Amino acid sequence: MKAIVDENLCIGCCLCSEICPDVFSMSGDVAIVTKDPVPPPLEDACRDAKDQCPVNAITVA
Repeated sequence: MKAIVDENLCIGCCLCSEICPDVFSMSGDVAIVTKDPVPPPLEDACRDAKDQCPVNAITVA
């Protein structure tokens, strides 16, 4: 699985990095993906972070 953060949509709320800190972290005011690809044990948390993003800035494939 691959996670992508759209930096143009991200509002820097930090929710993804709180839900799934092993995959997402903050770089200034935007989230970044730190694991590519996302390891299988982290996929559920990554999907949860995507689902809870208030501006739909995260996609997973």
